[in-house]
Amino acid sequence: MNPTNLDPLPVMRCEAVRQQLRQRHEIALVDLREENPYAQAHPLFAVQLASGRIELDAPWRLPRRDTLIVVYDDGQGLAEPGARKLQALGYRQVRLLERDAAGSGLAAWRESGGELFRDVNVPSKAFGELVEHARQTPSLPAEAVKALIDGGADLVVLDARRFDEFQTMSIPGGTSVPGAELLLRVRDLAPDPRTQVIVNCAGRTRSLIGAQSLVNAGIPNPVAALRNGTIGWTLAGLTLAHGQQRQFGPASAGHLALAQVAAQALADRAGALRLRQADLAQTRAEPGRTTYCWDVRSPSEYAAGHLPGFGSAPGGQLVQETDVFAAVRGARIVLVDGGRARDGVRAPMTAHWLAQMGWQVAWLVDADPADFIETGPWRPASGMPDGAPLLGLDTLAQALASGSMGVLDLGSSAQHVQAHLPGAQWVLRNQVALAMQTRPALTEWLLVCADGLLSAWAAAELRDLGRADVWALAGGLAAWRAAGRPVEAGDRRLFSPRIDRYRRPYEGTDAPRSAMQAYLDWEFGLVAQLAADATHGFQVLPAA
Repeated sequence: MNPTNLDPLPVMRCEAVRQQLRQRHEIALVDLREENPYAQAHPLFAVQLASGRIELDAPWRLPRRDTLIVVYDDGQGLAEPGARKLQALGYRQVRLLERDAAGSGLAAWRESGGELFRDVNVPSKAFGELVEHARQTPSLPAEAVKALIDGGADLVVLDARRFDEFQTMSIPGGTSVPGAELLLRVRDLAPDPRTQVIVNCAGRTRSLIGAQSLVNAGIPNPVAALRNGTIGWTLAGLTLAHGQQRQFGPASAGHLALAQVAAQALADRAGALRLRQADLAQTRAEPGRTTYCWDVRSPSEYAAGHLPGFGSAPGGQLVQETDVFAAVRGARIVLVDGGRARDGVRAPMTAHWLAQMGWQVAWLVDADPADFIETGPWRPASGMPDGAPLLGLDTLAQALASGSMGVLDLGSSAQHVQAHLPGAQWVLRNQVALAMQTRPALTEWLLVCADGLLSAWAAAELRDLGRADVWALAGGLAAWRAAGRPVEAGDRRLFSPRIDRYRRPYEGTDAPRSAMQAYLDWEFGLVAQLAADATHGFQVLPAA
């Protein structure tokens, strides 16, 4: 594609985007900034897709090449180059969001009356707050739960986060039961209907959705969310546990049957569709529709065997991160779990939440475990660019020994701090040329990332722009380490600011108390923001 001979990019007005959202027409509103600036302010349904990762992330997040895609930035100059990259990948309906006089699409959204939201995964978090507001989800403060524990009360604490999050910090005595597993496992963990069930997460959303899931399903036990999760526990001056390993066990046959009846009835009430495998291919091939196919079981179950064409999105995380797993608002989502007779709980339970969030969602009612023929963990399909200038380890050793080659690390800043090639500088992809200019004495450059894909795309792009002195390490850092080569750690060589990831106030254990409280205060205000935004289309299922 010749950048000097291109048709002007069409522009879409902010109000036209909002109209698409209100009418549930398919649209992807794409923020091309890095995650940290994105988290400071963005429209409700804007999805973050960093401009430097378009070639890797767009193919699985925006799977249909004729999807309407509207891109924007905040005046950083990312929008037009990002749109051209999307066009080069074959996307045919790419638009720029209208911009203000300074070239900011974000500012134009604000000036046109559009609401702006902070943080990440905002549609799901706002929906969780709306659920609590509409259903008065029961909750208990940290002090009350601690008193129950200390008094030897009959209760179980179920942590609805991912297992790795649970291991980092948890309520003492808690059990890891990620969100989609709750209904399937709760009766085996609390068989006595008098046992108090407490559901927690780090903040609020997964606690509220998890507790309301059990309430919606009509389990006989008293249920409550831990109010404000581990943040609330910490702010109450209580001590968290670390490195805990307690996880759920298998579901007994009788309890599985009860969970199936409840989950499937809820999915039907919410308007989720039942889909048979025989109709799946036709559904996926329907022209003009984007269809995401997700397996909502645990990653280990998925790796052991799954249906071809389905990615891995554990149900609780799918509900929590719809902006990641379904970047096209108005798309269709198809879910599968462990198959007929063995499950039929996790897919319909997840579907009942997604339907309330305004998605057209279906779940496979007759998935046959015999068809789960693919194995291994899910990895988004990301191809290698044609003609990428790759350098093998042996040739690289000679080049590095000469002292004339600089090394730039394009992986995540967190990966760089953990391990990188000796002497490598970390840089954002869109600042690579600038980093090279600061060291004119070097005659060759090596680009590196974790697996070699992103650096290959960046090197190929620079070659197309006339840089014959740029190479990418074949296989990336993984190949380097597999060969027993030495690595460094630390943040001494950061060329770019670490804006590629937003530090969540609810992760880890060292966030300032003021940041934790500010986060909770922000969540409390989300219901009002939803009302002001008016594009969400959420419909909370009333009590039966």
